[in-house]
Amino acid sequence: MPEPRNIRLLYLVVCAAPPARHIAELVEMAQRDGWDVYIIATETAQTWLPTERLAAATGHPVSHRQRNPDAPSVLPRADAVAVVPATFNTINKWATGINDSLALGILNESLGTGLPIVASPYVKPTLASHPAFNTHLRLLADNGVWLTPTQALRPAQDDEPFRWEVIIDALHGLLTPRSPRGR
Repeated sequence: MPEPRNIRLLYLVVCAAPPARHIAELVEMAQRDGWDVYIIATETAQTWLPTERLAAATGHPVSHRQRNPDAPSVLPRADAVAVVPATFNTINKWATGINDSLALGILNESLGTGLPIVASPYVKPTLASHPAFNTHLRLLADNGVWLTPTQALRPAQDDEPFRWEVIIDALHGLLTPRSPRGR
């Protein structure tokens, strides 16, 4: 019997920023790297995404709403989490423990259980200079979140490609024993 193609499960939390429109590129790269990808979108990001195309590509629906307490969870346990693009709003809410959406619930629980997490912040320079933002990035990094290089803090122009390979490289680093965590 052939081995399954995807052996590791990745929660890909997608926030509403321009790179979200091209998240299928990261999904394809992650799948080639052996990940079974489950997309969890913020409520706004979900409206930007080609959800049917992404569901067909991953074999899983794009999740964006919290489930009813009586409904069973459709998300199996992940091996890692990637937050891409990680917006100003999501970083700040996550760092303070706000749990008002499915995406934040996944992030808060994952942080609480020590699950490997990579976050790729993508914010306007004016928001990146907000004092709460840097404080919250440090708090997340100090608690095990691997942040992509600072260059990701400067939004690319719409015609400039997002560096998806940085996320794949970070996931490799997270899953390597003795790898440094956080930046």
